Order: sequence, then structure tokens, then C-alpha cells
Amino acid sequence: MPKRRKTEHTAPMPKAHGVIEGAGQVVTQPIVSTLEKNYMPYAMSVIMSRAIPEIDGFKPSHRKLLYTMYKMGLLTGARTKSANIVGQTMRLNPHGDAAIYDTMVRLSRGYEALLHPYVDSKGNFGKFYSRDMAWAASRYTEAKLDPICSELFRDIDKDTVDFVDNYDSTMKEPTLLPATFPSVLVNANTGIAVGMASSVCSFNLKEVCETTAARIQHHDHDLLSTLQAPDFPGGGQILYDRRQMEQIYRTGRGSIRVRSRYAYDASANCIDITQIPPSTTVEAIVEKVVDLVKQGKVREISDIRDETGLAGLKITIDLKRGADPHKLMAKLFRLTPLEDTFSCNFNILVRGVPRVMGVGEILDEWTAFRTECVRRRTEFDLQKKMDRLHLLKGLEAILLDMDKAIAIIRKTEEETAVVPNLMVGFGIDEPQAEYVAEIKLRHLNREYILKRTQDITQLQKEIAELNAILDDPKKIKKIIVQELKEVAERYGQPRRSILLYQDELAEVEEALDEVPDYPVNLFFTREGYFKKITPQSLRMSGEQKLKEGDVVTEHLEATNAADLLFFTEHCQVYKAKACDFDDSKASVLGDYVPAKLQMDAEENILQMTVTADYSGFLLFCFENGKAAKVPLAAYETKTNRKKLVNAYCDKSPLVSLLVLPEDTEVVLTSSQGRKLLVNTAEIPPKSTRNTQGVQVMTLRRSAVLQAAAVYHDGDVENPSRYRKKIPAIGALPTAEEMEGEQLKLTE
Repeated sequence: MPKRRKTEHTAPMPKAHGVIEGAGQVVTQPIVSTLEKNYMPYAMSVIMSRAIPEIDGFKPSHRKLLYTMYKMGLLTGARTKSANIVGQTMRLNPHGDAAIYDTMVRLSRGYEALLHPYVDSKGNFGKFYSRDMAWAASRYTEAKLDPICSELFRDIDKDTVDFVDNYDSTMKEPTLLPATFPSVLVNANTGIAVGMASSVCSFNLKEVCETTAARIQHHDHDLLSTLQAPDFPGGGQILYDRRQMEQIYRTGRGSIRVRSRYAYDASANCIDITQIPPSTTVEAIVEKVVDLVKQGKVREISDIRDETGLAGLKITIDLKRGADPHKLMAKLFRLTPLEDTFSCNFNILVRGVPRVMGVGEILDEWTAFRTECVRRRTEFDLQKKMDRLHLLKGLEAILLDMDKAIAIIRKTEEETAVVPNLMVGFGIDEPQAEYVAEIKLRHLNREYILKRTQDITQLQKEIAELNAILDDPKKIKKIIVQELKEVAERYGQPRRSILLYQDELAEVEEALDEVPDYPVNLFFTREGYFKKITPQSLRMSGEQKLKEGDVVTEHLEATNAADLLFFTEHCQVYKAKACDFDDSKASVLGDYVPAKLQMDAEENILQMTVTADYSGFLLFCFENGKAAKVPLAAYETKTNRKKLVNAYCDKSPLVSLLVLPEDTEVVLTSSQGRKLLVNTAEIPPKSTRNTQGVQVMTLRRSAVLQAAAVYHDGDVENPSRYRKKIPAIGALPTAEEMEGEQLKLTE
């Protein structure tokens, strides 16, 4: 475009009727000064008065609406039409009725966007989790304040917060609300300003109150011990990452992964999704799933529909015959908003300055704000009581000589002179004289005089208590803690969002169903090396290559889809699948399992167990003579957990771990040479993995169980000699058996 130039005139142009002087001229202005003059005031207004919440947990639009409803008597009264509330709020909020009503909708119980709604609504207020479900017009709905709002406005008339003029200076409004609990963390708040934004997630009210009270009493309190994680209004499952949570608590920034909750209905072969992340909607989820089905990426779904109704949110997914619901949901979690991320940005206005703070800093700032509220309330009560005491002191002076007071009043000719005459006659000031002059004739009796004297004593005691509170910051903190406990007890609710820890997450690969299943030979060595060799490769191979000094401890025939359990000396078991390891050859060392499964440092594997269906049981034999019989199914998990702690009991050293498909006889040998033949059917099974088991072999002093093995015919010459009812001490071998063992040793 051609550059426009400033118009120059050699002579002034005549002013035509209706023409603005200087119109059409281009004026050059510096960009910096223009921004400072025209744009910066707007940006500051958006930051300070619109988008960023303050330490009481509210934006100005929220505060103006709630205060209007409070002044309308809607805290204790009946509901009124929303249109009435919107109209009254316009006296404080210079915006249109639509913007005010939208604000009220988002604070309402019906909208379900807040853990603790501030507006008790009646009618159609839409839903937070639906994009297309519109709320009804304000003339159709009704509302009042929720009971929890009594904690927002408690003592607001006692000078607890500052009041300022509204936009046309016709009435006053509070700059903050004196909330008795940290509402800034209890209910979610998001906003986009100019050059900055705010996104505060919600936390459980009871947990927040307990954490705040604990931090007030002990500043180094561990926040995560009482405030584990956020709590979203829509529930869902939080994928708990302690390191990420610590970062959010420390810096106020970070992200939280939230997963939907679902249930599988086997009778109808469908999945019902009842809770979704707060950052998505039902329509977005359904549309994404439909797209995946059309693209052929998901083949297990026959139909999906939104069945949300009066009972709440519900998305139903019909499955095709034979589809695995849990594997399907694991796939949908990765490909759809059924699992989404909530980004935290705890940007809050503190004394007019936007600050990004961690949870601890927010609680400290709220505590400072609440301390000021309690101090101002105490000063207000103190002043009122002192004023009352001052009046009663004047009354006390009059009551000492009531006849004189009556005489002064009777002798006074003009009414306006009564107060001055009483002031002169008794040496009291004008407020005291005014108070005395207003006493009714019926109150001039002994009972009234005694009651007023008692009031003086009580007032003096209360004034002393209020002064003690003002002089001791610890007492103010004690009052705040007591109020927090009352709020938690009165309004506390159970958590809606449950926590899923990393070792409980289902990380199912899409290609899992396509894993080829074929026969394999599994080798495990004493040093921790593992090989998976096909039968054909094994037939063509020579000797197994091993590390110097290493030996093969287990050689099993299995399939490529079998599960592997590696039990370690730290009472842990690491789980893997045979398909996780590449096919190998006899001529290589194989995979080093501790490195492959990322085991703890200096952790050694005791035994490898292979199973396809988790049938049978494990028999743990310990040095103290006890044996624990644990079903192998106790180690099966719905999710692909790679590590299980407390795999077996650590009260006594483990001597032997036997994998038994069914009950059989086991021979136990003590360090004193005694043997005991036991049928495992006599040992009761335990469902707890780290059970101590039962006493099987009774041991004498200094003796320990030395070995345990499956009994085979011919292991002992006279089996009945060693069969005892457990617990038993066993029997020593006969001389013939001992002689045979000695001959073997001397060969």
C-alpha cells in the first residue's frame, strides 16, 4: 500500500456544517507512548478487575454477584427468580445481563463445575461436562445462596474487609470476602488476562482445612501427607506422580493426568463411562471415538451413545463379541480425551500484584489475610464493648444518686438543656448523658440498677479477653484453626477423584493381541542371564555359552506368551513376559535380567517362575521351620505391574521356593540331619503374599531348616518313618541310610 502522508494546507479550509475540525489528517504517534496511554490501562484492568482471582478465591464478577445475593437476603430466605438477581447485580457490575447470568450459572449446583457450589439452583442450569447442553433463560430458573456461603460472609459487617464505592458511587461493595476457609484452593478457577493466565484446580475441602491448620501450627508441615492431590468435581482417576505433584506444590506450575472412570457390564457386554476429566466434554469424547471407528483404528466397538440423564453423566460403549473391555479402554485412554491433562498455573492477585505461587505460599498468604480479618473483627467487637461500657459507666454514676438526676430533669425548663445539665451535675460526657436521658421511667428500680452493674463486670471481663487476643498472635492463629476445624466438620465431603499410582497403571500395548505364540525353551543362570530359544534353534545348537563360573539353574519349556516371575532376595518379584525378550541362541550369553527389568542396586534373583494361567501354588520354606502356601494367582494383576513388593515374608531367611502345580509330598531337612515328609495338602493356603505361613517342622535349639525339595520315590528307604503330623520334629536317618550317604561322599 502507498505510504500515507500528512496533509498540508496552504490556507485554512472553511468549516462546513457538520464537519469535524482536523478530520482526514494523519497524525504520527510514537508506538511506545501510544501503548502506554491506550493499551496498558486496558491490560491492567483485565488483570486486576476481571480475569485473575484474588486471595479470597473470587474474581470481581463472582464477588459482586454473591454480595448482591447476600444483601437480598438469599442466604436464609427462599429462592427468587434468577432475573431478579441479575437485575440487582447490575448495580455493582457494569456488564450486560448475559455476562452476569453466565457467572451465576458457573457458580451453581446444577452446573456441577464446583466441588462446593455457592449458588443453590433450581431449574435447568446446563452441565459443565456438556458442550451442547444449554442452560435455560434467567426468567425460568430460580436461585439462592448455598449454606456454605455463610462462611464467606461471616462477620462481613464487623469491618473485617475494606469497602469501596461501586462504579457510580451510589453504594458500597467489599474488596474481598472474609472467607473462613481457603476457598481459593477449594473451588477451581480459570481465567485468561493480557499477557498472563490463571488455572487453579480444586482440592478437597476437608483436606485443605486440615492442611492449613497443620501449616499454621507447624510451618514445616509436609503438605503431601494431608493434601495428597487435587479433587475434581467430576471425579475421575488421577494418575499420581509424586515428583510432579511436589513440583506443582512447590512452584504452582505443572500438569496432572486425569483418566475417566468406567464399569464393564458383562450381561449387556458394554462399558459405562460415568466420570470424565474436567478439561473435556461428553461430545468431544463421542466424536473422537466415532472418528477412530471410521478410520479403522478401533474395531472392538459396535456402538457408542450419550445416555446422560437425571442420574448423571453416562457414555455407553457397546462391544463386539469377544472384545476385551480393559484392553479397549487402555487403547481409548491413549487415543481419546478419556484421559486428559489439567494444566496448573496458580496465578493469584495478592494485594494488587499477580503472583504465581505454590500451595504452601498460597496457604501462607491466605493465613495472613485471614489473620487481618480476625484482628479487625476483634478490634470492632472491642470498640463496641468499650462504647457500651462507657455508657454504662455514665449510667452507674447517675444511679448512685438517682434522686439528684430526677431533680435536675424536673427543674430543667427546656428539653434541650436536659443533657447539658446532667453533664454538669454528674461530670459525664454527652454520649453518657444522652444514654441516661433516654432511660424509661419504668427502669428506675433496684432490679434494673443491679443488672446494669452486672453488665459492667461482664463487659470488663470480655474487653480484657479481646485485648489479650490482640496482644497475642498465637491466640488469633488458634481462633483461625478452630474455625477451620468447624468448617471441615460441617461441610467436609469424601474425595471424588481417586488416585492411581504408577505401578497400578495399565500400559497395554496395541500390538499385544498380535504377539505370536509359539513353543520356546527358557534358560536361566545363577548369575542372572536369561535366554529364550526356539526348539528348532536349540536342536541345531551346541553347548550353551555361559559366563565363566556360571551355570544354568533352570531350563523350562513354555510358550512365547508365558509370564515370567523373578523372585529376589529383597522379598520382591519382578514380572515380565517371554515375548519381552528377543529370541536368542545358545552361542550368546543372553539378556542380563537385573538390567533388563531395572532392578534395585545389588539385588539378586533367587528363582525364576514361569506360568501361563497362574494355576497351582508356591511353597515358601523358611529357616525357622515355617512354610507358606500361596496360590500363584495372588501374583496375577489386572494391570501390567512390573514390580510387586512384599512378595513373600521377610521374618526369616528363605530356604527354598517350590512351584507346585498340585498338592504333593515335600521332604524337609534340618541342619541336624532330621528329615520330615509332608503332604502340602496339610498346609492351609494363604491369600496374602507376605504371610508367615504355619509351623511345619519343629526345630531344636540352634537348628534351622536347611533344605526342602519335592519328594520322589526312592529318595528315602522307609518313607513312613518320616511321615509325621505337622508340626513335627522329623526323624533321623537310619544307620543304613547314613552309611549309604557316607559311601557316596567317599567315592
